Amino acid sequence: MAAEMVRDAALFEAGLLHEELGGPSVKPYQPDGLWKEVIMQDFDYVQAKGTDLYRRSLYTFWKRTAAPPMMMNFDASQREACMVRENRTNTPLQALNLMNDVTFLEAARFIGQRMMLEGGSVRDDRLRHGFRIVMGRGPSEKELGVLRGSLSYHLDHFASLAAEREEYLSYGDTPAAKNVDRTELAGYAAVASLLLNTDEAITKE
Repeated sequence: MAAEMVRDAALFEAGLLHEELGGPSVKPYQPDGLWKEVIMQDFDYVQAKGTDLYRRSLYTFWKRTAAPPMMMNFDASQREACMVRENRTNTPLQALNLMNDVTFLEAARFIGQRMMLEGGSVRDDRLRHGFRIVMGRGPSEKELGVLRGSLSYHLDHFASLAAEREEYLSYGDTPAAKNVDRTELAGYAAVASLLLNTDEAITKE
C-alpha cells in the first residue's frame, strides 16, 4: 500500500483516525529535532495536538527539504517531480518504522485495548478479534497458535518488568483506558504490533 494508506489504516483500526474533511495541513508525530538536523537551520517542528494528530495523511504538512520520514521509508513521492507510478520496495527501515514509530506504537496499544474491551474475556476470542480488525478475516489455527505464543511470551515479559511495561504503554498523546489491566494491555499491544507488521496488513494484493 502507499505510505499514506499504511498509516491511515493503522489509525482506523485503532479507532483513532479523525476523518474530518478539509482544513489546513497538520503536523503529526515526528522525531525530535529532525528539521534542525536535516536542514541545519533553527526551524522548530511544532507538533499538532488533539485530533489533528490523527487526521488522514493527506493533510500532513510537507516540507520539501525535510519530508516526513515515515512517508519516505514507504516510497512516497518526494514531490520534486511528477510521478506516474509508485516505487515498490520492502526494506528493513519499513519494519523498524512499523515497530518503533510513535504512531504505530500508539495504534498497536489501541488495537490491543480493542481486543480486551470488545473481544470478550477469552484469550483466543480476543486474539481472533484483533486479527479480524487488522486483516479483515479470521485467523487459521496455525496463525492463532502464533498469536497465542506471542501473547504468552509478552505477558510473562511485561509482568516482571513494570518500568519497561509502562514505557511501552506511554507512547503517544492519547492515554489508554483506565479500566484495563496494564500487563495484559502491553501483551495485547505487542500482538497488535506484530499484526501491523505482517505483509498482509501492509501490502495491497
